[in-house]
Amino acid sequence: MKAKLYYLLEQRAADCRYFVIPLWRGSGYTTMFAQVQMPHVLFTGLEDYKARGTQSAPYFTVSYYNEFAESKDLVLIRGDVVFTSKISDTEAKWLLETTQSFYLNDVRYKLVERFNKETHDFEFKDVLQALDMPIL
Repeated sequence: MKAKLYYLLEQRAADCRYFVIPLWRGSGYTTMFAQVQMPHVLFTGLEDYKARGTQSAPYFTVSYYNEFAESKDLVLIRGDVVFTSKISDTEAKWLLETTQSFYLNDVRYKLVERFNKETHDFEFKDVLQALDMPIL
């Protein structure tokens, strides 16, 4: 990842730490909950988070390493699937890319802001529409 994008992600994550992402599976989706605490992102199932709160175990973790940001304009990313029974490597990659797209794209970021700051106005169907997923 380019350093400029990392710094934008870091800035936005400091302001909006949480988001929900639908993960498509077969004929429906599982809703994943992202907690962004830069330089880390933790993903767990929304239902697990609702049931256990901060005690819920992450399914997938991401760490950003910015040691080369200044000298090489490069930030390294490492993702670790913690529960292979809950999420595949392919799903984890998609989840990371999609979450980054919501934080880095100005139009999509408005949904992240609404989720964090104007919860009563947040509509999950808007996330589904942004991802061209059917509203079930």
